[in-house]
Amino acid sequence: MKWHYQGRDLAIRKLPLGPHQANCYVVVSLPSREALVIDVPNEPEKIMVACEGLQVRYIVITHAHSDHLGAFLEVRRGLRAPVAIHHAEADRLLEAPDLFLHHRDVLSVGALPFRVIHTPGHSPGSICLLAGRHLFSGDTLFPHGPGHTRSPADFRQEVESIRQHLLPLPDDTLVYPGHGEDTVLGREKAEIAVFSQRPWDSNLYGDVLWLR
Repeated sequence: MKWHYQGRDLAIRKLPLGPHQANCYVVVSLPSREALVIDVPNEPEKIMVACEGLQVRYIVITHAHSDHLGAFLEVRRGLRAPVAIHHAEADRLLEAPDLFLHHRDVLSVGALPFRVIHTPGHSPGSICLLAGRHLFSGDTLFPHGPGHTRSPADFRQEVESIRQHLLPLPDDTLVYPGHGEDTVLGREKAEIAVFSQRPWDSNLYGDVLWLR
């Protein structure tokens, strides 16, 4: 299976899976061949193939929406790796997790530290994971817009999460979202700056694009 990204110390396999084409990421510390699986949307057999030859240290769930969890039981039992999720989402899993995540926790996978960033808005316990200049943004940040929200309060919270925790990261940070194509944080910063300079409806929520 080809790598989606391969560097000196880190490699990524990206699997768009299921009817909603949610992304599963298998992130590998190359020196040790230890790995972390991010989200388990569907098609468990494809996830298992992507993990062949690797020692999976954790299965991390960015948020507990069903389109990111369709293969949860099969992958958990197949990989026998600890499941980690933010404590605010834990009661939505079909089985209890092994680890409760909090803002600024660090998961070590080989030589790679993954920092947990709590970004509520899309859901109360939504998280992103940062490994070096690689940001796995779940359904918090996409190319050209934030993740879907269900109320104006959720939208305001999500925008604040992005501004407070993601925008301070370097412009060359590579962003891998929960659906669709990758982006680069500097590009998103430019569009968010335009959005922030315009007045916007206090009742805004749902599927929002920064420039529309």
